[in-house]
Amino acid sequence: MTRSVAWLGLSLLIACDAAADGSPSADASEGDTAEDTHVSGETTVETTPDVSDPDVAPADATSPDELAPPTRGFQIRTPPITVASGGEETYCYYFSVPSDEEVGVKRWESLMTAGSHHLILYFTAEAVEPDGTVTRDCDGFGTGQGLSNVPVWTYSTQTRRGEMVMPEGVGMKVKARQHGFVQMHYLNPTLAPLDVVVAINGHTFAPGEPYQQAAAFVTYHTGIRIPAGVGQTASAQGTCRVRDGLTFFTLSTHAHKRAVMTTVLDGEATIFQSDDWEHPGAMRWDDGYTFTGDLTYRCDYVNDRDDVVSSGQSADANEMCMAVGYFYPAQRPTFCINSLVVSQ
Repeated sequence: MTRSVAWLGLSLLIACDAAADGSPSADASEGDTAEDTHVSGETTVETTPDVSDPDVAPADATSPDELAPPTRGFQIRTPPITVASGGEETYCYYFSVPSDEEVGVKRWESLMTAGSHHLILYFTAEAVEPDGTVTRDCDGFGTGQGLSNVPVWTYSTQTRRGEMVMPEGVGMKVKARQHGFVQMHYLNPTLAPLDVVVAINGHTFAPGEPYQQAAAFVTYHTGIRIPAGVGQTASAQGTCRVRDGLTFFTLSTHAHKRAVMTTVLDGEATIFQSDDWEHPGAMRWDDGYTFTGDLTYRCDYVNDRDDVVSSGQSADANEMCMAVGYFYPAQRPTFCINSLVVSQ
């Protein structure tokens, strides 16, 4: 059975030899209850998780302060950060995972203050900043101080309530006192300052419980150029080799607001497509999916500005074209820049 879940990731990193291995995905849920959206052909059915589970955040939890730590696992919580009226800001909060033993995460969940555009959880081999530090205008890529400490994309979501449940027996290894940071992108269109907080729970396997390690497959296009002028069109596309023997369990795309269509193909066959740049959804394969050809990702754009739009981080001024999937078995993430696989 194939199902689609609301999911979105953002930003670029290149991790050739980072010490933190594997990266689970981030499913995201819209509204006041965490939901999965199941898609089969033209039929869509929405289901809601069992909120009687003590590890599921209450449906009326609207503030990160209301997200209780997991029964087994750990929680990462940022301090309050103030975003000025009319501001578009990116902040990073640096931490060490509060666990004195190596653990395996089988499920992520998160809750963000209203006004969020996205969060990304990165792991690093060494501490980039002292625990508790908050920095501004950090972009994830390049934050880790060299190839030996490049950030590893671990979890991400664009909606206030996010969740990722990995397949049975699949998880992510998290080292004791694992270093990392949370990147938070906030837009505040209101007339008042906005105090924002992010809380992330990592639900773990029982000690000694076996699991296969998961990791991310991330593509990024650096050559986007939409000609100046409202209504001008352009496309960006890359093709990346997928190593044999990998089983994917979820896959999605990311672009900004000028994208009118994003597509992922396995060889010549379309396996994912969305015309909603902000909430593209994601394919989730309960029984896993194995590529038979190369992975091709494509984004089609229509300009809404008078000037040229190119690749970049700003959700307002720039564009992106990414495909992000998660697979197992894995030892490290795979990254493909344009059509060049730089780590596999």
